[in-house]
Amino acid sequence: MEGRAGRGRKRIALLGCGAIGTQIALAIDSGSIPAALTHVYDADRARSEALVSRLRSAPEIVANFHLLSSQPVDLVVEAASQDAARDAALSVLQNRKDMVVMSAGALLDESVFEVVSEACRHFRRTVYLPSGAIAGLDCLRAVRGEIRRVELTTTKRPGALRGARFFDDSGVDPDSITEPTVVFEGGAGRAVELFQANVNVAALLSLATLGGPGVTVRVVADPGADRNTHVVEAEGGFGSMRLEIRNVPDPANPKTSRLAALSAVDLLRRLCSGDAVRVGS
Repeated sequence: MEGRAGRGRKRIALLGCGAIGTQIALAIDSGSIPAALTHVYDADRARSEALVSRLRSAPEIVANFHLLSSQPVDLVVEAASQDAARDAALSVLQNRKDMVVMSAGALLDESVFEVVSEACRHFRRTVYLPSGAIAGLDCLRAVRGEIRRVELTTTKRPGALRGARFFDDSGVDPDSITEPTVVFEGGAGRAVELFQANVNVAALLSLATLGGPGVTVRVVADPGADRNTHVVEAEGGFGSMRLEIRNVPDPANPKTSRLAALSAVDLLRRLCSGDAVRVGS
């Protein structure tokens, strides 16, 4: 194991070998992230095998997330789903590993947030949430005590929303949408529940502004959209801000944005490089 990791390099385990997990693994394998990917797990073993076959330095495939978190690694990266994040977080922290969580929506469940927070304190571990497909989280976190209103409007092609739980009971067929349509408007918690693979940004906004007025979310299905667009508007005692991010969909998974993977790679690069000077909070 020491030989694989190399002296002084962090050892990383990866939970989830889909679009984002693959980009993280490739960045480690290329040396862009100065670390060693030593173990991987995906509920679909075929995805783990497909990923490992692309890497020059092959990590070990393990049979479940408990085995993943018990390995001699420094950091576990979740890039699978909200369910995976909920199920694995406590095991990771109890095994005294830090964790990067891409599926931040899992932490909007108050009971999960409390358990994870307490485990971080008790085991002196840290959970990191990359900024994902949006910008401005550091600014919003800084002014959260003065915020009076936060709104998020997310626009995607109907096909990118297909499979969301919202469509199970709404009577709306995403394939029948022919013009820009607001398919959902409500709180961030409900949005994350109904669009688990699509509005992770709503969870990040809610966690960044915790204690504020809550985030109002609109989900727009637009057949003409060629980008995944997120517009964040906030106002309060600090003034006001409006951020618009137009992301290229990940070619391997249009439900997510390429920026989500890039933000995870950047976070891991900073965590593993030990930079003395860091820009932003």
